[in-house]
Amino acid sequence: MKIVKIFIISLTFLVVFGHKLVLAQGGLSAYDIITQSRLSFFYAGDDMKAKVLMELVNKNGQKRVRELTMLRKDYEEGGNQKYFMYFHQPADVKDTTFMVYKYPDKDDDRWLFIPAINLVKRIAANDKYSSFVGSDFTYEDVSGRKPEEDTHTLLRKDILDGKDCYVIESIPKSASEYTKRISWIDATDFLPLKEEFYDKQNEVYRRFEAQEIRGMNGVLTITKRVMKNTKTGHRSEATFEDVEYNLGIGDDIFSERYLRKAPVQWIK
Repeated sequence: MKIVKIFIISLTFLVVFGHKLVLAQGGLSAYDIITQSRLSFFYAGDDMKAKVLMELVNKNGQKRVRELTMLRKDYEEGGNQKYFMYFHQPADVKDTTFMVYKYPDKDDDRWLFIPAINLVKRIAANDKYSSFVGSDFTYEDVSGRKPEEDTHTLLRKDILDGKDCYVIESIPKSASEYTKRISWIDATDFLPLKEEFYDKQNEVYRRFEAQEIRGMNGVLTITKRVMKNTKTGHRSEATFEDVEYNLGIGDDIFSERYLRKAPVQWIK
């Protein structure tokens, strides 16, 4: 895995510093850009731990707050991956846990433990567009979408908040919550700066924005992520704190045992 990582890092270096030349030669496709963006956003490091403060804000400015710990472990670059999330507060979701097994060649497995009824619920593949714990993020937003699920087109190059970026149109190949997604991707580090999701009326109904990007343990990380429902005015703001990478998180953490009884040493 480390050899693969070294190769990917080398490849990323070439892409980052040679992207203008490659574009001029027609060598960097929309699919390439989306794939690299997915690696930068969802696969940084071998594993990751973060405290996440999520604020759910309605159109009148009233807030509800969720606090959780997120753990992630990668098994191969761009491939198998596992997530574990534990909710600390508020009281109505405390001790709720969520786990994802991501696969490159089949539907992901997702489970939700609901402590109030002592039930581990499996999230069906067609539920991936459902709201994640009442927020404007979906289950798919949390763990990512496979590039091959969409047809990607490079629309143009643009400047957003002073940053050069690629603007990519992604159209789902099969039934989806949205008809298309437009992404503004940083041309230097490939992190997504903004995404707009369109409904059947070809109107934007959800908008994602990366409002803060910081270097955490030497890794550029989107530390404030906002998803807004443009139809209702409701928005969800996720702030990532105490982000750490390459901690050596064990595989045993990602099991039904810890769904029901979270690993104290990793969530405190």
